[in-house]
Amino acid sequence: MFSDQPLRAELPPPHNVGLITLNTNYTLKWDWDETASENQDVSFSTQYISIYKLKSMKHNWSDACDNSPSKSCDLTWCDLHYLGIYMLRVRANENLSHSNWVEKEFCPEKHAAVGPPSKVKLAPTENNLDVCISPPLASSKNSMKNVLTKLYYYIAYWEHSVEKQVLQPQIVNTNSNMVTLRDLKPWTLYCVSVQSRSDLHNKSSKFYLPHCIHTEGTIHWWQTVLYFLGSLLMGGSAVLLLMYIHFRCYMTFKATFYPLIQLPPFFQKNHLDTLGSDIPCLLSMESEAEGFCEKVTICAKPMEYQSPKAPPMSPLHLEPASSGQNSHQGTRRSRDSGVYSTEGSKSQQQQLQLNNSQSSSVDLFC
Repeated sequence: MFSDQPLRAELPPPHNVGLITLNTNYTLKWDWDETASENQDVSFSTQYISIYKLKSMKHNWSDACDNSPSKSCDLTWCDLHYLGIYMLRVRANENLSHSNWVEKEFCPEKHAAVGPPSKVKLAPTENNLDVCISPPLASSKNSMKNVLTKLYYYIAYWEHSVEKQVLQPQIVNTNSNMVTLRDLKPWTLYCVSVQSRSDLHNKSSKFYLPHCIHTEGTIHWWQTVLYFLGSLLMGGSAVLLLMYIHFRCYMTFKATFYPLIQLPPFFQKNHLDTLGSDIPCLLSMESEAEGFCEKVTICAKPMEYQSPKAPPMSPLHLEPASSGQNSHQGTRRSRDSGVYSTEGSKSQQQQLQLNNSQSSSVDLFC
């Protein structure tokens, strides 16, 4: 009896199975046709086992990646021995169906690539050049020389050309981590690049990024004196320049805020106008009047003092004989003259006081 449902095609296995390796870092990768499955629920399983265990009748595979959607599997954490030989296999999974296993043999010492030195340092010593090389590191941060005993370094160095000409590099092979390149040109730029190599399985890494440095040379005593004088001259010039700049700034500041020509005290005071405004004015009303007027002092002319004339007297100071009427009139006249003299002296005093008061006052005429 046949079923009405069509027969389902077998799930295809992965293809193009390969390894990506560097020192002790290993990754198994593969390809798989996406159109071979009706849905996207396809996963992959990766296992490994040692070759000597595989020969026994009872052996168990170890899982590296189980039901992973990725098309690669990192085997670094599996701690595969560098000198061991392993069998790796991978298959595709979809729900309860599986594809066939695809196997691949792997020997790290033979198949794993070696990396360049982890670090390269250059140090010039006169016309020599010291090259310090740090070996490539394993996944455990240990030196690859611990697992790859035949590791050595291929050192290429050349003189740097300004015209960008391709110069033939010189080669030095060494298994030491410290190398001295001798008999180089003094005061010349050299570039150095290092490669890791192993002849056991013909392994070679990529070249480390080239490092360039100038070599040194012998410095004569006259060069030392010349350098010293040059540095002294430059330092002195810099000091003098700074002092000049400081002096100019000081003089500018002093001339601006403390000028030699001072304003008169009248202009230095803040005069306010008579209306009580807060705006200072340079001249007040009185000062404006004084600026356009002249001082004139008027003094009264002093009057000449004239004493009254006395009647002539006889030489013997004797009064002439007269009648009683005449004596009465003379007495009356003497009294009148005394009154007049008193009134005249009073009027003269008043006139002097008036003149003094007028002379003390100052009138301004414009």
